[in-house]
Amino acid sequence: MARKTKKQMRKTPRVTPFQEGFQQGYDQGVAHGLNSYGKWMEGPSIVIPTYNQMDMLKGCIASIQAYTSQPYEIVVVDNASTDGTAEYLRSLDLNVRYTVLDSNLGFAGGVNHGLMMARGQYIVVLNNDVVVTPGWLTNMMSCLDSDAGIAAVGPVTNYIGGEQQIEVPYTEVRDMLPFAERFNKPDPGKWKYTDRLVGFCLLFRRELLYDIGYLDEGYRIGNYEDDDWMIRIRLSGRKLCIAGDSFIHHFGSVSMKSIGNSQFEETNHRNAKFYEAKWGNPHQLIQETLHTIGTAYDQFGVRGIPSYQFYPDGRLIKTSGSKLYWLNQGHKHLLELQDSHLTMVFDQAVRLSRYELQSIPTGDIIQLRLTEELQRQQAEKMTIGIPDGSIVTVSSPEAAQHLFQLKDGKRRQFVTPHAAECWGIDRKDIYELTTEQLQSIPLGLPIIAPPILLSPLL
Repeated sequence: MARKTKKQMRKTPRVTPFQEGFQQGYDQGVAHGLNSYGKWMEGPSIVIPTYNQMDMLKGCIASIQAYTSQPYEIVVVDNASTDGTAEYLRSLDLNVRYTVLDSNLGFAGGVNHGLMMARGQYIVVLNNDVVVTPGWLTNMMSCLDSDAGIAAVGPVTNYIGGEQQIEVPYTEVRDMLPFAERFNKPDPGKWKYTDRLVGFCLLFRRELLYDIGYLDEGYRIGNYEDDDWMIRIRLSGRKLCIAGDSFIHHFGSVSMKSIGNSQFEETNHRNAKFYEAKWGNPHQLIQETLHTIGTAYDQFGVRGIPSYQFYPDGRLIKTSGSKLYWLNQGHKHLLELQDSHLTMVFDQAVRLSRYELQSIPTGDIIQLRLTEELQRQQAEKMTIGIPDGSIVTVSSPEAAQHLFQLKDGKRRQFVTPHAAECWGIDRKDIYELTTEQLQSIPLGLPIIAPPILLSPLL
């Protein structure tokens, strides 16, 4: 057998023990990643959006690490801070996962990005201007798990609006901890159902994201996005609960105050107008819906009604990707279409998050031209002589802004003109009815606007 020359031997690189070990570690990491893909950790993900409040963030993270007994992960989303927050995050250990955004997406955008990153079966959305205390999360988890119908739980605190604020005996934060240790004794007698939770600290199950979706990013910087989310939870028939045996300290609106009074007032006014345009009178809407549509809630049980059931029928929907679907009879039908139609039709479609889209049952794949056939089939089903799926209104100036979709023998009202606009309702295709004709048709579920999503990743 011929021996290799020195030149031939030089062509074969020598594999060092380090390279072998590195490759083994890499292969094991890839295998672990593939095996764990799509699986969630049992503990909670604590999602913290932050903007230019590094010292507050440090105190918040330190308190979580000191007073959280169960396994957890921290997910920090830095909204393009300029105060050294990014450098601080890079110095932390692997118990804190983070991302540094290129621009400030506001509270809703920052939270949504963190929700996308979260790996926990449970999720806590937490302001950066809080200090948690012994037993805070354990007591909140016990409250959430006490009733499958509870969608979200919040603690009590020293500074907040609504029912979650309590009187405290201290004036300085350094005196807070002894009070909190006495206060946070597990006591289900202190749990209380409520109509509203404030978003400074919210605990919920991951599955809620599939049915309710992300926060609405139409609210700029901050304020009202948590109230918006609460409305969607309440409409779904789920419950909200205050864990009165869980106290955390809240400094209060630090990020919002930092933007200055004039910008704060402008932001608050703008978000208030958007909230009103989207919901009208949300309290009345919730009460009337819960009272009128009892059979629909019975159908879905404690899990509640998913958001897509509050969307209209016969509409084009999409995700941030390139796929288009036809929403029909509570199912999503993947559309097959020619490239020449793609841009025009894609622009017409309403965007939903990947979570929401995943929760909608999948129907048959259809071709674009077949949507016309589906519409024809719907037209064969009639309500008082008008095709099923049609948009109707009352033929009087006072009620002309109230639009309804006829569906399976019921009338479903668009909760506001904004909701109808979001779904691309063309007023030239609206049928006019008399008041008597409309009232002869029983009410169905209302139709709401989908949340606005600005990030292409959601």
